[in-house]
Amino acid sequence: MRRPVLCNLFLASGLLALTQLMTPTDAAAEARLALVIGQSAYRTVPELPNAANDAKGMTELLGSAGFTVTTAANLAQNEMRQAISDFAGKVSASGADTVALVFYAGHGLQIDGENYLVPVDLDPKREADIPLQGVRLNDLLNTLGALPTRARIFMLDACRNNPFPALSGAGHGLAIVDTKAGAPGSFISYSTSPGAEAEDGSGIDSPYTTAALTVAKQPNLPIEEVFKRIRVAVAQSTDGRQIPWESSSLTTDFRFFGETGSQQPSLPGAGSMALASGTRSVEDWRRDLQGKPAMVAYELVITDDTVPAYQAYIELYAQDTRTPRLRAVLERRRQMLAWERATAINTRASFEAYLANWDNSDLAATARRLLLRVQNRNYALPVAAAATPAPVAVAMAPTCPCSTPSPPATPVNPAVAPIIKKRVDDTPPKRKVVETPPKRRPAPPPEEVVYERAPPPGPPPGAVMQGIGIGIGLGMGMGGRGGGDNYRGDYRRY
Repeated sequence: MRRPVLCNLFLASGLLALTQLMTPTDAAAEARLALVIGQSAYRTVPELPNAANDAKGMTELLGSAGFTVTTAANLAQNEMRQAISDFAGKVSASGADTVALVFYAGHGLQIDGENYLVPVDLDPKREADIPLQGVRLNDLLNTLGALPTRARIFMLDACRNNPFPALSGAGHGLAIVDTKAGAPGSFISYSTSPGAEAEDGSGIDSPYTTAALTVAKQPNLPIEEVFKRIRVAVAQSTDGRQIPWESSSLTTDFRFFGETGSQQPSLPGAGSMALASGTRSVEDWRRDLQGKPAMVAYELVITDDTVPAYQAYIELYAQDTRTPRLRAVLERRRQMLAWERATAINTRASFEAYLANWDNSDLAATARRLLLRVQNRNYALPVAAAATPAPVAVAMAPTCPCSTPSPPATPVNPAVAPIIKKRVDDTPPKRKVVETPPKRRPAPPPEEVVYERAPPPGPPPGAVMQGIGIGIGLGMGMGGRGGGDNYRGDYRRY
């Protein structure tokens, strides 16, 4: 009787272990949410058939990796904004232990150093229409960056060619976005290098998505190594015409499949120094590449994707068939780094420095326009700066009158002295005006006479009232003569 029970227990435990192996363990430890957007049916330009296929493939991949996926296709501007807002609401409600991923396949544009995702209803007549009709990439980054999350991952297969005739002056490809300048915990991947254009591909998916669907399925790969392998795969499939690029400010480990603590061997021929070499110099790369076969060295520098790595390869393998293409990649990368600095600083000097080195680039026209825009702002600065010292000098002059003025302060004191003298001279007239009313005081003498005649006692009331007192003195006849004489004497005196 015990054997069936034991068999059932062993069978149940085996099924449980198999389920745990097949299910991504990271998904159980964290919430995973994804928004997948595929823009194919553009209304004013030719369709992008592979964008819809890319979105479908990524939806399936992310779903199997434990993500709860929201898929949206062929969004107009308002619909795209609403989809981003709704997704941000889900991420916010999910909590801080959430990995939020956004995959976008479709057209992308760079206008005045800003990157824009292109809705299907975009119909620009000029470059100035793009900020009004497009969706800024920074708006997407900032919306999710403001939420407490474990990690934010952005995959942009959006660097395809510019199909809008009215935007012939726009720069090629997308501008650099440095995730380290924003909120930490972000990872952004472009399907090709900044300032370059990606291919839509001849298969059902683009070269970038094709590589991502294959590489991301490999278990126990950290996200940084996943995208380095994607870069090598895309470069190989396009013969070096397309080299993906990424920027990371992640503060935690992430793997699409497998346990976080597991390790996976690196690329064939690639040492650990190629996978973590962000600060290596050209000299370091020369030493590491010296003596290696050209193909091995090529994969190493593509994996690293930095200016020093490309520079060292070009110097050591000048005769290799891949060198001319890497030289073009290096030149464009330097140009885009200079453009990123110019737009970030956004001053007259920054744009003049860019034009001094890249006056013939596709971004030169935009640089000149932005230079004119900031010139008016910069011209006002010297006026404000020149006006600031004057109040300081005037305020300091009267604070220390006993000290001997220094030579720089002497031009200020003569200007202050006349003002002080004028104020002193003006005060006496004010006092004269106040003292003039006393000249009109002849009336008080009658009041003084009345006051002196009031104290003497006696029946004659004439001492108090002048005109009436005379009549009373004559009519009463009681000592009237004396009283009258006295009154007359007083009258004469008056």
